[in-house]
Amino acid sequence: MGSAAAQIPTSFGHELRACLRCRLVKTYDQFRESGCENCPFFKMDEDNERVVDCTTPNFTGIISVMEPSRSWAARWLRIGKFVPGCYTLAVSEALPEDLQNLCEDEHVQYAPPKRV
Repeated sequence: MGSAAAQIPTSFGHELRACLRCRLVKTYDQFRESGCENCPFFKMDEDNERVVDCTTPNFTGIISVMEPSRSWAARWLRIGKFVPGCYTLAVSEALPEDLQNLCEDEHVQYAPPKRV
């Protein structure tokens, strides 16, 4: 993960989406234009269908993190190693199985959402 910050959402309306792996929150257009800063291997910026597959509009809460490695909240949410940006507290959908396999191939951790 790079040290540069992720894009901040340009709007906080219904067009917000969260990455199903890292929970980064941006607008659909931002994911389409620049992908996910934490998950470049998803190549959302190269394949617009990937944005729909890798993100969800169904999430709970937003937290902005400026220094993830120093934030107790970021560590508690398991986002302490990601780039600074806006993240959701929880997503309600799992990453599709083929994309979970891609995470495994890339040797990156994926933790599915907890079922309540």
